[in-house]
Amino acid sequence: MLSYPPHLVRHYIEDFSLNEQAVLLDPFCGTGTTLVESKLQGIRSLGTEANPFAHFATSVKTDWNVDPDLLYRHSCDIAELALGILRQQGIEDSAPFEGEIADLPLRQLSLEQHQLILSGSISPIPLHKVLVLLECLEKYKIEQVYRHQLLAIAHILVFAVSNLRFGPEVGVGKPKVDTPVISAWLAKMGEMVADLQQVRNQDDAPAHVHLADARCLDTILPPQSVDAVITSPPYPNEKDYTRTTRLESVVLGFIKTKADLQALKRGLIRSNSRNVYKADNDDQWIQDYPAIQSIADEIERRRIELGKTSGFEKLYGRVTKLYFGGMARHLAALRSVLRPNAQLAYVVGDQASYLRVMIRTGQLLVDIAEALGYEFVRTDLFRTRFASATKEQLREEVIILRWKG
Repeated sequence: MLSYPPHLVRHYIEDFSLNEQAVLLDPFCGTGTTLVESKLQGIRSLGTEANPFAHFATSVKTDWNVDPDLLYRHSCDIAELALGILRQQGIEDSAPFEGEIADLPLRQLSLEQHQLILSGSISPIPLHKVLVLLECLEKYKIEQVYRHQLLAIAHILVFAVSNLRFGPEVGVGKPKVDTPVISAWLAKMGEMVADLQQVRNQDDAPAHVHLADARCLDTILPPQSVDAVITSPPYPNEKDYTRTTRLESVVLGFIKTKADLQALKRGLIRSNSRNVYKADNDDQWIQDYPAIQSIADEIERRRIELGKTSGFEKLYGRVTKLYFGGMARHLAALRSVLRPNAQLAYVVGDQASYLRVMIRTGQLLVDIAEALGYEFVRTDLFRTRFASATKEQLREEVIILRWKG
């Protein structure tokens, strides 16, 4: 899945004629693009997200009731404390360390934490600096600003401090032996403070995000409480969405054990073979959809033809059925929380990740939605991207639905 731009949310808020009386839902809200944009537009919003770190990020980004002056003053104090500890250890934040790393008393993650992150995600000295900063924040915590400070650490951890690189999938690039951490965090705090000052006097449209499975909306949200949906669910491919936020989830303590990680994955739509479990049965929801069954059969036929025998490749056909079954569960559960004539926009994309078998995600989701009682309104082309494997243009499109009630 590619990035989900705020202008797309603005477009459909306007297209759906939403006003301050409306409630907008993003059931796959990720790190909160839809909810933040709704808040900026004065629209009440709800979100659900099964990833604990993404849920945390959204809840912080939609909390504007923070004194920006206190946030910055306290952050400057924390930065000075962390810099002082590092200097006592012979480490400067702004200048690369040139001594023997073996001589440093470096803070580290536990063995289990290390096993949860991608190998080489972060180098020892930058990690040490982050852990020192976290310890200072924890020791001198001010509750009103603490979560915003943590979110800033998460941001710089991934984009300024780590060795991660992002393409179709997250990976590890050239290692940074040392890099500024405290100054990068303080700069991010400055950006956050500037953003908060901009919205300081703005009417505060309520936004609330639930830590929950999007397939169980009818157990979380009140009946007939939602006027519109704007969202971008996962697509069926081999992208493990938990890897995208794995480093910050582990370092900040949202995932502590393998059991935590497995629990997270069980709460997600089955969009890749790394979060498929033996007891999964969402595929029963699409037993009467021959087009989906045919795609799964074609993937399995292609696998056998190509002699692909890995455990993940053997799951490609099954995960395709589980994905669309999970989306059927989601759409079925969503019906009771929608008000009559609710409008829905789903950003989805074609995929050919499974042995080059084309999956027209949008059309298949339209078929499922119509069978569940939704009215199909139209498909808007959002953008295309070239698939080097199949030499085809893959569509990323917005499926517009209506729930008549």
